[in-house]
Amino acid sequence: MQNVIYSINGPVVTVRDSKDFSMQEMVYVGEKRLVGEVISITNRSTTIQVYESTTGLRCGEPVAPTGSPICAVLGPGILSNIFDGIQRPLKALESLSGAFIDSGVAVSALDGDRTWQVTVLAHAGDRLSPGQAYASCPETSLITHRCLLPPDLSGQVVWAAPDGAYHIHDCVLKLKDDKGKEHELTLCQRWPIRVPRPVRQRMPITRPLITGQRVIDTLFPIAKGGTAAVPGGFGTGKTMTQHQLAKWCDADIIVYIGCGERGNEMTQVLEEFTGLIDPKTGRPLTDRTVLIANTSNMPVAAREASIYTGITLAEYYRDMGYHVAIMADSTSRWAEALREISGRLEEMPAEEGFPAYLPSRLSEFYERAGYMVALCGQEGSVSIIGAVSPQGADFSEPVTQNTKRFVRCFWALDKSLAYARHYPAINWTTSYSEYVEDLRPWYRENVDPSFTKKRQAIVGLLHEEEKLMEIVKLIGSDVLPDEQKLVIEICRVIRVGFLQQNAFHKDDTFVSLEKQLKMMEVILYLYDKVKGLVMKGTPISSVLETGLFDKIVKMKYDIPGDKLELFDDYKLDIELELAKVYVPETQEGSAPGAQAPQKGDDLS
Repeated sequence: MQNVIYSINGPVVTVRDSKDFSMQEMVYVGEKRLVGEVISITNRSTTIQVYESTTGLRCGEPVAPTGSPICAVLGPGILSNIFDGIQRPLKALESLSGAFIDSGVAVSALDGDRTWQVTVLAHAGDRLSPGQAYASCPETSLITHRCLLPPDLSGQVVWAAPDGAYHIHDCVLKLKDDKGKEHELTLCQRWPIRVPRPVRQRMPITRPLITGQRVIDTLFPIAKGGTAAVPGGFGTGKTMTQHQLAKWCDADIIVYIGCGERGNEMTQVLEEFTGLIDPKTGRPLTDRTVLIANTSNMPVAAREASIYTGITLAEYYRDMGYHVAIMADSTSRWAEALREISGRLEEMPAEEGFPAYLPSRLSEFYERAGYMVALCGQEGSVSIIGAVSPQGADFSEPVTQNTKRFVRCFWALDKSLAYARHYPAINWTTSYSEYVEDLRPWYRENVDPSFTKKRQAIVGLLHEEEKLMEIVKLIGSDVLPDEQKLVIEICRVIRVGFLQQNAFHKDDTFVSLEKQLKMMEVILYLYDKVKGLVMKGTPISSVLETGLFDKIVKMKYDIPGDKLELFDDYKLDIELELAKVYVPETQEGSAPGAQAPQKGDDLS
């Protein structure tokens, strides 16, 4: 008996009295063969969520099982491409149906007509183990694609093709497994998007993902293989922060998932990334980027699939030995898709209408990050940076709170900072990173032994300023002693001169760890010297009149990243300027005409 549609409720379709389907099986729905997935089975009915628009679908249309789960096609041609949530290339869809995607348009995920210059790495008689590379080809000018043996396959090579130009579906190797069955291997393979790809070993996290953003690298670092959440209300800069990280972080490959975001934002991403040049190689940034665009007007069920599609592509490149960073923007829209589907299934709602399984779904996603040893022996990592869009900037809502359970880095965006044009608008009092201690040995060995100590000093001053500002709000700053006024002034230098960063300035859009260290040294040097003067009775107002604080604020623009020796001139200027306001004490009190200290004297 043919399986037909019994009922339609938005993207949810049911089939009655059928035993032909299995859980999480991919199916084709209706005459147009819309892509769907089985999400519930009872003795009476099978429930399917459809990843395309169900407009025009009617009861009685056929539903065909495929016998396999929804899979991503993994092979050369993924990079520099733009996919929708179920890995259909948008450029190919546009050529078939125009700017707006029609339902039921069937198109291959990867271009089968394109040829690749393949080097076959295995030879007849070789024995291959799971995950081992058997062929390679230059996918882009930056990335070499390695075709890996599927994790569930091993055996002996019985035939190998010569090096040359091949399509992705051409057979380049024949392998006989331990049961004597022969397998033909092409340049591509399929993998279920909801199943994590196996690895040999999960490694401890010890290396930072360097972003070039001072507030992140210094105060709240993320590790390679780590997880971070970027929560913030409307207009606080979540998307722009992720754009900046995608442009400048030292990952080999970027996977950008636009999940339920506005179409104009995704257009901006496409336009920006197309014109960007990779600073490390001088080649277009798109050569190491894959974009998954699932805008807010696309079918809601496909949002849920887009997250899993993106992480599967990232794991595939991780298994080749690359370091991959995923930008998921935003997981709140993904959670809203879960809520809508759950409501149509008439499931019991939990807090704010979200399904009770929201925490487990979030954990499934974030736990697929990590620094791994792949089956082939190569080391690779997947780092996940997920934006969260709490309504009304309320961080106590369920998505933000449950996300905090599964990430170790929390970059809280502040609306007041964003409105004051302080970018990145990461609030230094509510944000945190649990990777600081894990990364301390790396900073000590690769940057400077004093890096984390200076970071602690900066954080300590910011926390002290927070306490002082509570007093200032009540009774004003005039009643504070000069030592506390100095803390407020030096924290202004830290906030404006160090934490605030200009993405459009050539010397400030990306800052190396060495320059970040030098900037911290100068700021703390100024603080220590002025504190010594203040403790000896020099009024803080006299120090402020020198203009030193304003000069230090501007050093981020004045010193290029390749001329770090100029920071020594700032220390010399600090000494000379403070010498002019220093009044040594005598036994009879202060001597107005006393000689000022010379360059090199210890003022502290």
